Amino acid sequence: MAAEPEFDLVIRGERIMTTAGIAAREVGVLDGTIRAMEPLGNGLRGRRSIELAADETLIPGLVDTHVHVNEPGRTEWEGFASATRAAAAGGVTTILDMPLNSIPPTVNVPALEEKRAAALDQAFVDVGFWGGAVPGNLGDLRPLHDEGVFGFKCFLLHSGVDEFPPLDADEMEKDMAELKGFDSLMIVHAEDSRAIERAPHAEGDQYARFLASRPRGAENVAIAEVIERARWTGARAHILHLSSSDALPMLASAKRDGVRITVETCPHYLTLLAEEIPNGATAFKCCPPIREASNRELLWQGLEDGVIDCIVSDHSPSTLDLKDLENGDFGVAWGGVASLQLGLSLIWTEGRRRGLALEQVVDWMSRKPAQLAGMSHKGQLALGFDADFSIFAADESFVVDAKRLKHKNPITPYDGKVLSGVVRKTFLRGGEIDGEVPAGRLLRRGAA
Repeated sequence: MAAEPEFDLVIRGERIMTTAGIAAREVGVLDGTIRAMEPLGNGLRGRRSIELAADETLIPGLVDTHVHVNEPGRTEWEGFASATRAAAAGGVTTILDMPLNSIPPTVNVPALEEKRAAALDQAFVDVGFWGGAVPGNLGDLRPLHDEGVFGFKCFLLHSGVDEFPPLDADEMEKDMAELKGFDSLMIVHAEDSRAIERAPHAEGDQYARFLASRPRGAENVAIAEVIERARWTGARAHILHLSSSDALPMLASAKRDGVRITVETCPHYLTLLAEEIPNGATAFKCCPPIREASNRELLWQGLEDGVIDCIVSDHSPSTLDLKDLENGDFGVAWGGVASLQLGLSLIWTEGRRRGLALEQVVDWMSRKPAQLAGMSHKGQLALGFDADFSIFAADESFVVDAKRLKHKNPITPYDGKVLSGVVRKTFLRGGEIDGEVPAGRLLRRGAA
């Protein structure tokens, strides 16, 4: 009689997050892939075995499709080593890097090759790349697609960096029509430049003044443009970092009409409140901005209703001096929230308060972003999927200390906040991520 197969790793526990819910299971990993999921007690044999503690849940690795790594060119803001260490510490096993804030931006194949060269041999989690859609690079979109980018990002107003200029709506439509030809995805920073230009300016340390400088109407107008251009072209479109709950009804209507549109939001819009942001606290500055309590409630409802598809970080860090901490001037400070390591705990802390199950929270942060990016082997604990997962202690709490986070610059609006849920260990293709030996791979669309 042949011996039972031996796995590289077996994990046993009462709380394994399967596609059918949390259950007592044994998980067998071989060659980086989940090859067995059997009832607890079946006695799978592995070269290494882990027994989950009573307070631990095995969850799929999170997929964060919105991360600004900034290397090369602005590596002092963040880099692949620091960003992917932070990701792993937060249970994130796959990130997609945004095409801007690095120099050069990822708007042609040579720039993509430069980005990949920078990431190679220093990524602790798997890393894929978005391409950029900017004026004049229509002819670069198909070559970038063929080289494996997961889709294309554009802005409808100034991006914050001059080397990544915005498209107007007509240019976006032309690019969408091009992308439709090979079924790629246009992801859009949707704020209308004209509405922003007519809004009050943000100078000074008053958060209310900054909030007024990025009105909901600027988002609403831009999102309406994206919906109609997607409708006319038949292309796939995705709304980045939704903060205006006003836009939810028209997004719901567009989805009912069959427009191919998806939507994300971010932990800062779901956990922070404009009413509680101190004046001068530029760690909270991001664009679009953190809005009021009533807006936040509607965003949560949009998630539960399925209008918002997923939750991703929009980790957009900078150096401390760019946050203008000394003066606290919202008109001067860089706009971006650093939260890559904290997303799961943030959303779980808020979600459980609302009576949501851990399975739902993880689904929004793992399966749904993987689905958005077309990653068919990521985001679930299921047979044939990559053995990417973390051991999560849902009831353990901790106090955020910005100086102890793994990302490069010690600033986050969550400093001092008490959160529930601790990631105790994270695994990539069955290997524990130790923060010392980078084992992340560079992903290509279609092969991830």
